[in-house]
Amino acid sequence: MTAASPARRLGGLLPRRSDWTPARRSAGRDLTAGLIVAVVALPLALAFGISSGLGAQAGLVTAIVAGTLAAVFGGSNLQVSGPTGAMTVVLAPIVARHGAGGVLMVGLMAGLILLGMAALRAGRFAALLPTPVIEGFTAGIAVVIALQQVPAALGVTGPHAEKVWQSAGQAAVRFAGHPTAAAPAMAVAVAAVMLAGARTRPAVPFSLIGIVGATLVAEAASLDVARIGALPSGLPAPSLGFLDAGAAMALLPSALAVAALAALESLLCAKVADGMSVGERHDPDRELFGQGVANLAAPVLGGVPATAAIARTAVNVRAGARSRLAALTHAAVLAFIVLAAGNLVGRIPLAALAGVLLATTVRMVEVGSLRAIARATRGDGVVLVLTFAVTVVFDLITAVAVGVALAVVVALRAVAASGRLDEVPLRSGDRDGDQPAEEQRLLDEHIVAYRFDGPLFFAAAHRFLLELTQVSDVRIVILRMSRISALDATGAGVLGDAITRLEDRGITVLVSGVKAGHDQILAALGVAEHLRRDGLVFPTTPDAIAYARAHLRTSGVLPLAGSAEQPRLTPKPST
Repeated sequence: MTAASPARRLGGLLPRRSDWTPARRSAGRDLTAGLIVAVVALPLALAFGISSGLGAQAGLVTAIVAGTLAAVFGGSNLQVSGPTGAMTVVLAPIVARHGAGGVLMVGLMAGLILLGMAALRAGRFAALLPTPVIEGFTAGIAVVIALQQVPAALGVTGPHAEKVWQSAGQAAVRFAGHPTAAAPAMAVAVAAVMLAGARTRPAVPFSLIGIVGATLVAEAASLDVARIGALPSGLPAPSLGFLDAGAAMALLPSALAVAALAALESLLCAKVADGMSVGERHDPDRELFGQGVANLAAPVLGGVPATAAIARTAVNVRAGARSRLAALTHAAVLAFIVLAAGNLVGRIPLAALAGVLLATTVRMVEVGSLRAIARATRGDGVVLVLTFAVTVVFDLITAVAVGVALAVVVALRAVAASGRLDEVPLRSGDRDGDQPAEEQRLLDEHIVAYRFDGPLFFAAAHRFLLELTQVSDVRIVILRMSRISALDATGAGVLGDAITRLEDRGITVLVSGVKAGHDQILAALGVAEHLRRDGLVFPTTPDAIAYARAHLRTSGVLPLAGSAEQPRLTPKPST
């Protein structure tokens, strides 16, 4: 690698003049699309900000800052970034335990991690996450978001348990003690308007219509429902007092989870945007870089960590966006709302925002996809269900770790099952072709060849050991290794153990067809070193068979070549 390589890699991640070429050709369409996306994003930004625990203003700040920086530095022309439901699931426990300072620390660390991933060209690895894990935690996130809305939807304040399902249960108990109809009716009405409208007019922003309608009804009827509250004018001053080494270590797992979620959701969103458009191809490493920059800045300015948002990106594409100008317009419109209409936004009932998110969770879950994965294989179904359950009961970090670990185990089990150890008969092609029938019978009785097919590694090695050591009533075993696709230290060690056990029973072991790479592993571990020394490792199986015949003749089991003496059986070693 040359000294200029790091500079070239960094240059490939930075914005380019060519990024804005499409904007010059379709500025009008991009401005219109940005305005439409802002209308859709406003209620979502407010709702996700409240769900994160930092308030509605934090959601708006995130949509503005992250939306701007990700549009400029990101790797997609069509992405729209901001607060998302998946991210609030991770952030809510952090806010509860560490407050706004914890979110700032996690955001900064996650931003740095994303920048490091971009520098290491890690974008291409996002496709390796198993689909059952993705679908499982997506469905789990939808349930968690819905549970987060239960207190606001019921008009109950106060429950703050460690787990979201505990808070929802406490809110339900309090509501049962003092039931009121206004908040639940408002939440259900807004959710119904969104779900019904999405089926008939998907391009219409029914979330905004539902919120405006609910706010007008609450004002006209003077309903006793909780409101957002007036938004402060301008951006809050950043607080850096939480930055210390001890806090960083405590929050590192959360930062890794935020970075992983931001990377995964953004790259999946970019892939969706490419599929919805013609001729668009995102740069995954630039997308990670853009999300890293956005997540460094948004928390410092009072927001929360962000990702690309699939719902807003889809609206952007459907509205005719062609360039990054649309995402910038969306951010500018939201900034105007924060500066000019903060008091009006503060009148929105929390129950109405809860209804928006309840409808959003229903639309997040692809029932058909879940059903298809569950029916695909038993292993995929188990991974899906377990990832979903752990997400709801514990947290997203644990769910992804458990889901990936289980998926790896399932995959290893499938790979291990694909490996075989077959007894190979000594066919005519393996013989000289002129042996008497009695000699052929003796060869069949005293020489057995086994062929390995597939991987010989830790997940399958001990099964092969059991099969090999059950060999009986033979003098020579030939191990044909040319078809081994993978060999690791465990597999090599088990192979050596099998050879030793066979030799302890008086059986001569020959090895044939060892690949160069596998021979290095065996030599490094000292496996079958005595076989090499004694000339019992052969390049081909016919060479091993010829040696086996010669060995049987020398030991008197077969007659010497050209001898008229009938073959005689010698006592076999006891087992």
